[in-house]
Amino acid sequence: MTLKVNEIFYSIQGESTYAGRPCVFVRLAGCNLRCTYCDTQYAYEEGETMELPHVSQKVASYQCPLVEVTGGEPLLQNDTAILVKNLLDDSYEVLFETNGTMDISRLDSRCIKIMDVKCPSSGMHSKNDLENLNRLTSRDEIKFVLGNKEDYQYAKKIIDTLQANSNKVNAIHFSPVFGCLEPKILAEWILADHLDVRLQLQIQKTIWGPEARGV
Repeated sequence: MTLKVNEIFYSIQGESTYAGRPCVFVRLAGCNLRCTYCDTQYAYEEGETMELPHVSQKVASYQCPLVEVTGGEPLLQNDTAILVKNLLDDSYEVLFETNGTMDISRLDSRCIKIMDVKCPSSGMHSKNDLENLNRLTSRDEIKFVLGNKEDYQYAKKIIDTLQANSNKVNAIHFSPVFGCLEPKILAEWILADHLDVRLQLQIQKTIWGPEARGV
């Protein structure tokens, strides 16, 4: 069993309730979307084919209990769910970041899913699989990346749908597109509407800058 791996690196987790913790990232190659603001375009195609035991060995070399599987879109590859299970069986705490367009139910329920819901400015919001909202658990998280007020209003409607269906998730993150929407403006919208969401900034970009890879 193999995966096409773009990079494996040790850094600070920056975009969830786990933000600030040391984390090993396994970034898989390939993505089915082309978001306007994408900051990992290098993961569309670049990658090395690796056997699953080799991936696990590389992860183990960093001696860190927290691992995030990300992309691209990791669910595009058939053996991704097996990697997640293997890592969980090895007693890692596993985060799984997905763009929300593919069925997340095949993932081991022990992993923490951090699911994007694409907003209009991404150019990809028609690709959302909103059935995934019903597949999330109270341990999982949702992330909206917002570029403008239209995105904000769209995200609010999704939250209303979530709450109307009595779906519970651990956290809902509103993250401004870096260099496009000022965090202060987004904060003012959240406060004005009394939303119970987290304003999420990308810690890794604050530390190492927006162009850095492998951090």
